[in-house]
Amino acid sequence: MKRRAFIQSAWGLGGLATGLAHSTPTVPAVTPAPLIWRETHFTGLGTLLSIRAAHTHIATLDAALAAARQTVERIEDQMSLFRPDSAISRLNREGQLREPEPELLGLLQRSQQIARRSRGAFDITVQPLWQLYARAQAQGRVPSAREVQAARQRVGWQQLHITPERVAFARPGMGITLNGIAQGHAADRVREVLQAHGIAHALVNTGEWAALGQSPAGQDWVLGVANPRQATTAAQQPSPLAARLALQGRCLATSADDQCAFTADRQHHHIFNPHTGMSPPDLASVTVAATDCTLADALTKVLFVAGYQRALTVAQAWQTDALLIHKTGQLQASPGLQRLAV
Repeated sequence: MKRRAFIQSAWGLGGLATGLAHSTPTVPAVTPAPLIWRETHFTGLGTLLSIRAAHTHIATLDAALAAARQTVERIEDQMSLFRPDSAISRLNREGQLREPEPELLGLLQRSQQIARRSRGAFDITVQPLWQLYARAQAQGRVPSAREVQAARQRVGWQQLHITPERVAFARPGMGITLNGIAQGHAADRVREVLQAHGIAHALVNTGEWAALGQSPAGQDWVLGVANPRQATTAAQQPSPLAARLALQGRCLATSADDQCAFTADRQHHHIFNPHTGMSPPDLASVTVAATDCTLADALTKVLFVAGYQRALTVAQAWQTDALLIHKTGQLQASPGLQRLAV
């Protein structure tokens, strides 16, 4: 609970019968109203979402949670590939989108900025690669080198032209996906909406995580990072967590090769190196801690492409911290992460 400061005033009471010129009576302690916690669960952005928040007034809390859910709904209308009538679904079908909504335009522009700075390691135009691998998986195979090369000809962030009046592809057959950044964007927007309603303590899960204030225990929020390999402990019991991390006022985003794999060995999965058309070979999971969740979400893909040996250096260059899990189960983390016992 946020601390509240109270100012105690000295009351000048004049000359009393006791002969005291002034006295300062004790001011009764004021007890802050208790926080009411509520949690809501709903589906969106291709996953199960949740928001846990607190306020002293239930009506305010309910209004904040309702507004948060409406925010996610609005984002889905613009950015979800799971909705055939969303703005980006129309863009992918028609090759252009006239007068994009300001929120979508802003996220597309930021995606391009991250693509430029990462030298194309993050690229929202990888949708043709995803479609190729999904088709091949349905046929019980992996794509041929020739098929991958052909799909790569339709990938390239420089071939996506963005203006306030029009978003368009420079080549036929291109497509975008915001699945690598939209969940982080949603977490940032939901957090803003909660703050605008006076919410000071909350945990937002839109597939990525953002927090406000403290947990119900009055402490920093702590999140567990799933172990993508379900390694066994000395007692030979499955260990579902690879680490527990304190948020320290930051957001957390995680990408892992077990979230959407095209092959049983997870060598081919939903994270692509746009330069090769293949999945990065050595990392199983990347978690990024950053001050905003949009960046954290996008950087999980940048670090995947960077690889196990270089990823922490790349994270430092972006002024973020990261937790890396190799496909062998080996783990390394930035010193700026506060790790707790699992």
